[in-house]
Order: sequence, then structure tokens, then C-alpha cells
Amino acid sequence: MERTGAGSGPPPTDVTALIRTELPRLTGSLRKVGELILEDPAAVTHCSAAELGRRTGTSQATVTRFCRAVGLDSYQHLLIALARERGRGEVSDWGTAEIGSDISPDDDLERVVAVVGSADLRAVQQTIDRIDLDALERAAQAVARARRVDVYGVGGSGAVALETEVRLFRIGCAVRGWNEVHAAATSAALLTPADVAIGISHSGSTRETIEPFELAGERGATTVAITADPRSPLARAADVRLISASSETSFRTGSIGARHSVLVLIDCLYVRVAQLSYTRASASLTLTGHIAGQHAVTSRRTR
Repeated sequence: MERTGAGSGPPPTDVTALIRTELPRLTGSLRKVGELILEDPAAVTHCSAAELGRRTGTSQATVTRFCRAVGLDSYQHLLIALARERGRGEVSDWGTAEIGSDISPDDDLERVVAVVGSADLRAVQQTIDRIDLDALERAAQAVARARRVDVYGVGGSGAVALETEVRLFRIGCAVRGWNEVHAAATSAALLTPADVAIGISHSGSTRETIEPFELAGERGATTVAITADPRSPLARAADVRLISASSETSFRTGSIGARHSVLVLIDCLYVRVAQLSYTRASASLTLTGHIAGQHAVTSRRTR
């Protein structure tokens, strides 16, 4: 799958991941169509639009509207995308077409490990496949030259925001992660056009993240959204968008299932910033590299 460059449109992704992202926004008959496709995508590839409408208790026109609602040009586009995705799953080591994502209370530990591991590997691969390299480069360039970097996130995304702070701080960036809205908004109000604000939200609709993020944009800071939903309010408010995939399974939905793929994006950003600020990053790592070793405890056996 080709990655997206400047001016080449939205980055590609597996169509089931796209539908899963858009499904919470859909209601009524459109949601029924999406749920059936996710339930058995292989069977849908053999259905006409009229047949899929009958199977969902809707109509051919509803199926067509569903395709447009999730950003596809036509039902034929949906069929082609499903077939390609199925083909990738059949030849891939990380594909989960045979494993599935459901875990029952009676499943043994081997099954749990297989489902969780396979889902995470697939989400990471989907995220890599859909990375917009131009967007990633613009984000890294902005962070590398920024006077100051704010990172906003709450809940599960708050943990990722703090992890982002740790990584960028170690290579010499003036960065702070914020997971409380009042403190985040206060910091955002003090930003300038020389600064960068990164907002992290799986749904892209968390008010506590969007509020300081939009304020940072009003202050002239470059804004970078990291989210699974490219049409979300967070994404729409951003100068630069980095899109992650989700690895949902039983007991792991939403941001929990997306954590690994978000960290892949953070890692790519971190390494590229280190490249762009090589002298500063190298000096920072040299000055701090010994600290963890100095605090390592050496075990002593007692006789």
C-alpha cells in the first residue's frame, strides 16, 4: 500500500478500519449496513448492493448512502476495498481473518494471547500503511524548531501525552504534557506562533482536549492532532493530522485498543525530530544516558 505524499489526498487504510471508525457517527439504517459488513466482510464481497440492502432490511439506495457516508465513492469501491483487504489478510503473518477478535469467558490463555497479539500487530501495520509522510514531516519539522511544545490528552490519551513528553524531553525539547483541562488551557493561552500544540484523542471529540488545542491554534501555535478519526473535531481544528488505527477485541475497545498504534506514531515523530535536531538530541542523550544505569540495583545473593 502506498503512503500519501503532499497533495495526494487522504492516506489509505483498510476499509473495515474506516467503517469501524465511522460507525459511532451513523444511526438507523446506515448503522445496520455498517454492522453487517463488519460482521462478515468476506460474504459481503459476493453481494450486490440490492442484496446487501435486503439482508440488512434496508434498500439499495441506503447501501449507496452508506458508502458515501463513510467516504467511499460507490458500492463498487467498497467491494474492491474489501477484496483487497481480504487478500492482504490471507498472505500476511499478522492478519486476523482466521483468528477473529472475540474472546469468550471460556477461552483458554493461548487463545487470549493469540487474539490480543494479532489484533495489536494488525493495528500497528494498518497505522504504518496509512501514515501520511508529508504530515509526519511537517509535524516533526515544527516540533524540532519549536520554542515550546504542549501535549494535551486526558484519560488513556493522557498517559500517551505524558509518554510523549518523556521522549521529546530527553532529546532536548522544551515540552510539557497536560492532562488537566484548566492547566492545559492556561498553558495554551501562553503559546505563540513559535510553539507547537499536540492533541491526542482516539475519538477526536474529547472536549477537555479540544478546548486547549483550539486555544493554542488561536494563539498562532502549529497544531498537530493524533486521532483515529480524520473527520473529528480535533482533526478539523488541526494544522497537521496523524491518523492511528484501532485494535479492538473483547474487553478492549476504543482508546485501549488503539494505544499501540498511537505509540507507533509517537515513536516515528520522536525519531524524526531527533534526526532534524541531531546535534541537540545527541548532546542531550549523552548527558542523560548514564542516569538510568546509576540507579540500577545490583542483586546480591545471600548464603
